[in-house]
Amino acid sequence: MELHDVWFVLIAVLWIGYFFLEGFDFGVGILTKLLARDRPERRVLINTVGPVWDGNEVWLLSAGGATFAAFPEWYATLFSGFYLPLLLILVCLIVRGVAFEYRAKRPEENWQRNWEHAIFWTSLLPAFLWGVAFGNIVHGVKIDQDFEYVGTVGDLLNPYALLGGLVTLTLFTFHGAVFTALKTVGDIRRRARKLATKVGLLTAVSALVFLLWTQIDSGDGKSLVALVVAVAALVAALVANQAGREGWSFALSGLTIVAAVTMLFLTLFPNVMPSSLNADWNLTVTNASSSPYTLKIMTWCAAIATPVVMVYQGWTYWVFRKRIGTQHLAEPAH
Repeated sequence: MELHDVWFVLIAVLWIGYFFLEGFDFGVGILTKLLARDRPERRVLINTVGPVWDGNEVWLLSAGGATFAAFPEWYATLFSGFYLPLLLILVCLIVRGVAFEYRAKRPEENWQRNWEHAIFWTSLLPAFLWGVAFGNIVHGVKIDQDFEYVGTVGDLLNPYALLGGLVTLTLFTFHGAVFTALKTVGDIRRRARKLATKVGLLTAVSALVFLLWTQIDSGDGKSLVALVVAVAALVAALVANQAGREGWSFALSGLTIVAAVTMLFLTLFPNVMPSSLNADWNLTVTNASSSPYTLKIMTWCAAIATPVVMVYQGWTYWVFRKRIGTQHLAEPAH
């Protein structure tokens, strides 16, 4: 296996890790409107992801940085062609982080309510837009012979990509609901499980249609295995949720994300960004990659730094592993 193939796999792993981890805190942000009934319950939901949301975004930074260094042609075409949706995602992530930090800085009702609105919308929009973006990457976009995107923003809003956005939105919401059930106690835990069942059924239908469409369009035997694993894991997650086994349900919903994203990258390889205009203009792991020397240096750096980051993040989750409820909330400092 060549180094550019290795880095394609590593970038896929980074995106899988990002969607697994950021997926549930996007879902929790969406649930602040769909599940929480009052401000204390919204505080509980926010507190479940408070210690970890910023660490989850490290995976996105790593995926973007690795793409820039390992596949600069892919990075350039992707970020120039998808400029507006990616800018919107970036703005949402910035506002979302500010909302988490500033929501409780002042006691006024309007102040806190406005930041809570921001948390909801800046969780919902990226959850949808990431699916749209990856749907276009897998399905192919208008790339010319110079490897430049020549389409419009409207071209990105095609049925396949929009269905991909619906899948990530519902899947992340389901993932967040089972995470909420795992991390909370009392009535909010029971309602989270009930909501997870409803959202999970919608997720199952949309995901099955999207993955079958992907398989028929560009799949092979390996992607079919990933499809079966994703569907089976989602069904098992629903069963575990109904049985009150929140830990199993969360692990299985996470496996659904892992298998589904794996399938997308399997159907993509050896391309990194197919051209819908001419297959000869596809960006591949070969024509989009950096030099072998650059990839070699990157591999050594990743081998040293990645285990340290993963151990630290795992320790963070262990420290904040206990369930919480409204009775555990501290009195406001104001």
